[in-house]
Amino acid sequence: MSKVTETVEELVTPILMENNLELVDIEYVKEGKNWFLRVYIDKDNGIDIEECGIVSERLSEKLDAIDPIPHNYFLEVSSPGAERPLKKEKDYQNAIGKNVFIKTYEPIDGEKAFEGILTDYNGETVTVEVKIKTRTKIIQLPFDKIASARLAVTFS
Repeated sequence: MSKVTETVEELVTPILMENNLELVDIEYVKEGKNWFLRVYIDKDNGIDIEECGIVSERLSEKLDAIDPIPHNYFLEVSSPGAERPLKKEKDYQNAIGKNVFIKTYEPIDGEKAFEGILTDYNGETVTVEVKIKTRTKIIQLPFDKIASARLAVTFS
């Protein structure tokens, strides 16, 4: 986590707590010539644009006051969307029974990308039921080998 994202997390957390919202992720990235500070927020029944606007306005005021970013950037506050990233233990627990897409740092069973139903998470291992053609395979992924994970939308 960069110094900018750490600072933003410290600033946004009290705002989110006051509004019963949850921090999903913070990104601070350069795309082309522009810098973007993206804050993804959510709550159990999803968030609306008004809630994003409140958080954006209050966070912007705090950022302006301490000015932790030395150059121009765009602040975006939004929902994580349908393909929400899985970052925290709670995210994995909430995703049990759902379709996920996971990438690992190194190959496991000859693969680095897995898509299937998350069937278990115990803090050390993530268990995914992967369908390979006509058969199902249970794969256990060591948590410390996961590079990224997210919910995966499937179309029937």
